[in-house]
Amino acid sequence: MKPPAKSLSIVEFVVMLSMIVSIVALSTDVMLPGLDIIGHDLGVADPKDVQLIVLFLFIGFSAGQVIAGPLSDSFGRKPVVYGGYLLFFAGCLLSIFAEDFSTMLAGRILQGLGAAGPRVVTLALVRDCYEGRAMARIMSFVMAVFILVPAIAPMIGLGLIKISGWRATFVMLLFMSLIACLWFAVRQPETLPVASRRPLSVTNILSGLRQACGYPATLGYTLAAGLIFGAFLGYLSSAQQIFAVAYDVHDLFAIYFGTAALAIGAGSIVNSRLVMKLGMRPLTGWALIGVTSISVLFLIPAFAMEGVPPLWLLMIWMMITFFCMGMIFGNINALAMEPLGHLAGLGAAFVGSVTTLISLPLAWMIGASFEGGVMPLVSGFAFYGFASLLVMNITEKKRTSVESVK
Repeated sequence: MKPPAKSLSIVEFVVMLSMIVSIVALSTDVMLPGLDIIGHDLGVADPKDVQLIVLFLFIGFSAGQVIAGPLSDSFGRKPVVYGGYLLFFAGCLLSIFAEDFSTMLAGRILQGLGAAGPRVVTLALVRDCYEGRAMARIMSFVMAVFILVPAIAPMIGLGLIKISGWRATFVMLLFMSLIACLWFAVRQPETLPVASRRPLSVTNILSGLRQACGYPATLGYTLAAGLIFGAFLGYLSSAQQIFAVAYDVHDLFAIYFGTAALAIGAGSIVNSRLVMKLGMRPLTGWALIGVTSISVLFLIPAFAMEGVPPLWLLMIWMMITFFCMGMIFGNINALAMEPLGHLAGLGAAFVGSVTTLISLPLAWMIGASFEGGVMPLVSGFAFYGFASLLVMNITEKKRTSVESVK
């Protein structure tokens, strides 16, 4: 295990990276309580279209990773973070001053493009400094810390909206990203030496992508991550409507959403303590089995009660499911990145971009199927969880076969 370059303590390293990646979570969650208000103010005809405010962020996020990864391998990690934050600042300003829905969506795409740089560099930084189970442990710590932000983000957003209107949520995003950028600039040393940088060219990019696709673990775990993240993104895009429409708890939405987010954080903490002893693969497999099993079981009362089971029962399902998701997130990304130490930036871009591209249409199918109940969401977790587990099993067989030949 290699320590992070220079003198950053492990605590500061983890907390700083957590704050950087939490910008994506903040961008997703802080305005959730105000989606209906935003849609009304900007003249959205179909209430379900407000889900695009979440999904368009991830469209930009997916495209931005394709660009950010190769740039970080060629010019270093830090310049890409600075460029990403500049784009993010511009997207926030566009959303703050938006007077129509199209401008809002343009701002969200720009925010996603900008957030991609810091996100890719975070994965690359961890891969630059750690490998194997230690890398998974660091990623679990990062997930555990940054999940506290989205746990309270809707409550902060609700307060801002009540006091100053929904535009204040984007002002807060601008302020928080500025703090993260300054902290990174002052404290984090560059982790990619000039001698290790790859010249930027189409040939090198295509060569790197061919290498990434040649690793069964990278390809398989990226696909598995996209499948299970599709279910989670479907939850993010439809959560506000589920709690507001199906359960009529408008003002308590932030509390229920935050409680579920804390379950992810708890899963990440448990994973960080177990992964060094038990390994990434067993923990990921058990967690996927947990997500699939509990979702299949929950379909029974959900169907019997016409898609609207009691809220307390829904919360039990969510707490168990999201606890398992907290164990999955750190491990599955680390498993996909494990063979890519020699091209960490491009590898992070490949893993992140493909994961998001797979998850977006899957999430949209869940959100577009919302008709006032939770059946589409629960079915999504059951089906995508099973598919992700199936892909993982196939991947492990191929990886074992390749390694035995070598």
